[in-house]
Amino acid sequence: MAYTYLRYKEEGLIGTLTLSAPQSLNALNSKLIGELKHFLLHLDTKAVRVLILTGDGERSFVAGADIAEMAGFDEVEGFNFGHTGAATFCLLEDLPIPTIAAINGFCLGGGLEIAMACDIRYASSNAKFGQPEVGLGIIPGFSGTYRLPKLIGQGMAKELIYSGKVIKADEALRIGLINAVTAPEELMTTVTNLAIKIAANAPIAVSNAKRCINHNYDMNRHDALRLENNLFAQCFDTDDQKNGMNAFLNKSKTEFVGK
Repeated sequence: MAYTYLRYKEEGLIGTLTLSAPQSLNALNSKLIGELKHFLLHLDTKAVRVLILTGDGERSFVAGADIAEMAGFDEVEGFNFGHTGAATFCLLEDLPIPTIAAINGFCLGGGLEIAMACDIRYASSNAKFGQPEVGLGIIPGFSGTYRLPKLIGQGMAKELIYSGKVIKADEALRIGLINAVTAPEELMTTVTNLAIKIAANAPIAVSNAKRCINHNYDMNRHDALRLENNLFAQCFDTDDQKNGMNAFLNKSKTEFVGK
C-alpha cells in the first residue's frame, strides 16, 4: 500500500515511522489513522526489533486530531472516529516489539495520546504537551482518559485534562510523562542509540517483558505474577537464553537471533 501520510525506513534492526502531514502540523485525520492502522497490521516485527515513531519537521510531533474534519461530526461520526483512533493506538501499544516516541514540537491531544501508546517517550527541549480538548467542547477521545492517569497519576491527569493547559518538556519530565529531554538537534541520534541498545538484547525476552508490563495494567497481583512466571519460564526454552547465559559464564559475547 502506498501511503500519503506515512514515511517508513529500516536501518538494521531499527524501523523509523514518520507521521507526515506538515501542512496541518501532522494532525490526525481519518486517512492518516487508516494508514497507520494498515501499517501496524502489516509491520514485520521479525525484521525489526524496535520501532521509532516521530513527526515530520521540528515544529510538531502531532498537533492533535484534525479539527477541520471533526467540526462537522455528529454523535455517530464522533463515536466512529474516536473508536477507530483508540483501536489503532491499541495496535501500537500491543506490538510485540518496543516502541519509542521521538517527540519534536507540539504533542497535543491525539498527539499525546499516540505518544502515550508508545513504550518510551523522548522529547526535544522545544516540545509542548497537553490534552486541550475541553477547550473545544470535547474530551480526549483516543484513550487519553485511560493512559494519562496510569502514567502520571489521577490528580495530575485530571488537572491537565480539566484545565486543558499546555506544559513544556521540563515539566513533562518532572511529572513522569516522558523519559528524557534532549536538544532538538540531538533527539533522533539519542533515540536511535537507545533503540540500538534495546535491539541488541534477546528479542523474545524483551517482548515477554513488554507483555508482562502492559498486561499488568489491569491485573491483580496474583494474575500478574502468574503471567510473569509463565513468560519467565518460556524464556528457558529459547536458544537466546542458552547462548546468553553461556556467553556470560564464558566471558564472551553473543548475538541474539530471536529463537
